[in-house]
Amino acid sequence: MSQLVSTEWLAGELGKPDLVVLDCTIFLPNEPGDKFTGFAAGHIPGARIFDIDTIADPDTDLPHMIPTPARFAKLVGALGISNSSRVVFYDQHGLRSAARGWWMMRLMGHEAAWVLDGGLPKWKREGRPIETGEAAPSSAATFVPDFRADRVRGIGDIKRIVRQGGGEALILDARAKGRFDGTAPEPRAGLPSGHMPGAANIPSPELLAPDGTFLPPEALRERFTRAGVDGERPVILSCGSGVTACILALGLVEAGLPEGAVYDGSWTEWALRPETPKSTKDAA
Repeated sequence: MSQLVSTEWLAGELGKPDLVVLDCTIFLPNEPGDKFTGFAAGHIPGARIFDIDTIADPDTDLPHMIPTPARFAKLVGALGISNSSRVVFYDQHGLRSAARGWWMMRLMGHEAAWVLDGGLPKWKREGRPIETGEAAPSSAATFVPDFRADRVRGIGDIKRIVRQGGGEALILDARAKGRFDGTAPEPRAGLPSGHMPGAANIPSPELLAPDGTFLPPEALRERFTRAGVDGERPVILSCGSGVTACILALGLVEAGLPEGAVYDGSWTEWALRPETPKSTKDAA
């Protein structure tokens, strides 16, 4: 079953009591604007904000790292999400960060989560209804997590894979090619660009069609195959801070390939650690 829903489908489901629509927008550190202003300016009717900077680990300096299951349960329960909810994520840019919300719900064992294909831009292009202002208050619900550790990896896992030469798993990086190669700067000030030795690169926009929707499964499979995905060796997804990596995770599922795991700390954590090896285009 697809992990994407269409704008047409969502328009027909709006208002049903078990449906929760969540705006999961982020802005890059060097990018003007913010998710709250954008949400107030126009959102899908009934939507609430899924803030990955709040639904996160408060005890780390790394951006939006996953919270404990208990913290996650408390915060999504406050959004009105229960274990019987159907949850649809979208973002204001289209398909930049909605997959992070989808992945987090599935990481906590909630499979009834989807991503709106094309996001808010496609919804607006089609002239569908928009609300303005803050989100309406939601009634608290009880959410019981069922943490799926197989869907996430930590820096210790990546160190081992890199040390062993990549035979254990393929690391796929979703960042732009220049950032991956070390020829373009990272958006976070003071963070060097480059990549983990042995990693392959699929910039996340390459999984999308010109209209901002996902490519069909066969085109996704072809792109993953070119990057070295063979359906046998496990795949670990990385990016700048664990957000666009989730686009690749979603793409693998849509392509009918084995599900990958996300390296939550991603390049931000790896690049900040003095003991980790870094590669660039010249050194690769």
